[in-house]
Amino acid sequence: MTELLVVFVIAFAVIAASTVLGRRLGIASPLILVAIGVAASFLPLFDTIEIEPEWILAGVLPPLLYSSAVSMPAMNFRREFLTISGLSVALVIASSLVLGLFFMLVIPDLGFAWGVALGAIISPTDAVATSIVKQTSVSKRVVAILEGESLLNDATALVLLRTAIVATAASFSFWGAAGTFAYSVMIAIIIGLLVGWGNLVIRKRVTDPTVNTVISFVVPFAAAVPTELLGASGLVGAVVAGLITGIRAPRYLSAQNRLSDSQNWRTVELVLEGAVFLTMGVQISSIVANVERDHEGTGVAVLIAAGALVLTILVRAAYVAPLLWVLSRLRARNVKLQDRMLDIREKMSTPEGAEQMFGPGSGRRRMPSQGQIERFGRRIVQSLADITYFRNAPLGWRDGTAVVWAGMRGAVTVAAAQTLPDDTPQRSVLVLIAFAVAVMSLLVQGGTIAALLRAIAPKVDQAAVDEKTNAERARLMQLMKTSGDAVPPGQPAEQSTQGFLSAKEHELAVLEAQRAALLEARDHGTFDADVLAYALQIVDASQIAIEMRGGPKG
Repeated sequence: MTELLVVFVIAFAVIAASTVLGRRLGIASPLILVAIGVAASFLPLFDTIEIEPEWILAGVLPPLLYSSAVSMPAMNFRREFLTISGLSVALVIASSLVLGLFFMLVIPDLGFAWGVALGAIISPTDAVATSIVKQTSVSKRVVAILEGESLLNDATALVLLRTAIVATAASFSFWGAAGTFAYSVMIAIIIGLLVGWGNLVIRKRVTDPTVNTVISFVVPFAAAVPTELLGASGLVGAVVAGLITGIRAPRYLSAQNRLSDSQNWRTVELVLEGAVFLTMGVQISSIVANVERDHEGTGVAVLIAAGALVLTILVRAAYVAPLLWVLSRLRARNVKLQDRMLDIREKMSTPEGAEQMFGPGSGRRRMPSQGQIERFGRRIVQSLADITYFRNAPLGWRDGTAVVWAGMRGAVTVAAAQTLPDDTPQRSVLVLIAFAVAVMSLLVQGGTIAALLRAIAPKVDQAAVDEKTNAERARLMQLMKTSGDAVPPGQPAEQSTQGFLSAKEHELAVLEAQRAALLEARDHGTFDADVLAYALQIVDASQIAIEMRGGPKG
């Protein structure tokens, strides 16, 4: 027990030190942690250690994915959903099939089904590994795509893994596999929605920020565990709960509760991400020992892993290249629609124009209600904002290169490999191949991504970028001022407790109006997500300061 406690204390210290050291050296801390874990695996204390894969898949990943989903800008996720869903489903399936054929050819007596199973293990990119990309100069669109992909592709991979394992003992059914996948996702979405909404309803009534945050720690497991018990994807359930929480929290939870959430979840992320990479490295000794015990060669397994890694990158590049072309065509089509939508918005701004569009002369059988007209107007505003978003940030070959090279494997690959049944042919070799792919991916891709992005980055007029950002912030501040000015002023009062409370109430009402305006702008997508988040933080900080302000003495 004492040894275990010492290990935990040392692990926390190593995670903290690696984070600080990585920033100073310009090296991603996950790479340092994997290296430290590999070195530690040869110590007598760790020479036989085996991490239960369910601790990673069911204990660590749900809170990490939930936290990432909460902090992910919802409008960027919505805008990139077509790309994200393609990478999360179509690319994972294609990669698994290609890798399955490769493994069947290079590993004797393995068979195609077991090859696909190993391919499904290796195919998904890792949400924790993607944290390396955030520390580089990659564009915001690429970050949104990679984050969204890593949040969802595990479901495809794990369902495909289960299907391939079943196919080794029975005949394969395409429609059966498709039905299983659809069931897994739909159940996860339903439970995730219910848990995400329910957690906000409950936490809205809890005023203590500390208790509120403790309840938030339960949410990812409340979504994941029942979803898994129903045979669906618990990870997708946790992601959906996180997205709902991130979208609705500013309207349900107080500023203090959200600030407490943010600070504590950042700590949880740091510890869990660090633990994931440490345990990856620590397991190398026992994994190699298992291969040697089974009289298999480690050198050949590592060569196969290197070939598999190259193949995953090539398949990813072959998918991303036409994807960029499709996205460019969609962008061009949307730009053509912009003038038409601007004309519709202009007409709707006047009663005469609205009558012309929706009245008897428009050919409609009846005039839509005012609510329907307002919803249609919001969709027009949102569509125009989406067109502007894609027009201002087109994805070029540099972004495509970043998407390809940043698709790293990590803890999910290692943990999923260890869930293979005990009767799997050459199981120890397959686990070693998966581990080697994950480690090489982190070291090769993760270790070179920053230098690669610097090498291909175009020259940027920083002054122009700063000017654009400042203009965006000025426009947002004007929105906040306008919404705040619309709040009726409080009743003038003398310098007394009553006067102080009246002034405080008015200031809080102004902030509430500003927050409502910012959230409406967020829903419409009319501002940059980061600038909008900055403005919301200002409002939250102002509210907390006012709420903590004491009244007049005496």
